Amino acid sequence: MSIITGRGDEGYTDLLYGKRIAKTSLRVATLGAIDELNTTLGVVRCHGSESLAVEVDWLQEKLVGLMGELAVLPEDLERYAGDTMPQIGPEEVATVEARAKAIEAAGVSFAGWARPGAAGSLAAAFLDQARTGARRAERKALALAEEGPLPQITLFLNRLSDYLWLLARREES
Repeated sequence: MSIITGRGDEGYTDLLYGKRIAKTSLRVATLGAIDELNTTLGVVRCHGSESLAVEVDWLQEKLVGLMGELAVLPEDLERYAGDTMPQIGPEEVATVEARAKAIEAAGVSFAGWARPGAAGSLAAAFLDQARTGARRAERKALALAEEGPLPQITLFLNRLSDYLWLLARREES
């Protein structure tokens, strides 16, 4: 089967369970913002250390699950959960928070405004780009949450942007 289906030619795209929505919808814009974030993390993965690549791999896995969760309309969420599909829950939020706190405990902390790229680290600069992408995705998810609650997703994205900031500062040191 070809990637080119022509199904989106009229401005609609497929969600899970056979649902279709406009490509201009807030849900699709939110999915796009998360996809952009995931893509930026892919660049980080290519330019960072092996240990950073492991952290990025975990984040990308969570973002793919998060996108799956958002690719379901609210009326199908129960079905999605019943299919034991990956979801963002309190554990994922707690893990990101714990990882951020571990970086802080190692001595990396807020010390004024960062100047992305100033330290000469491509990985850190792309982590800063990913951080801004996480903030954009969070804003879109918050707007989407007005249609139905997404409490763990919005918390995850909020914590993720802080974690990405700390990872960037760690990479610069």
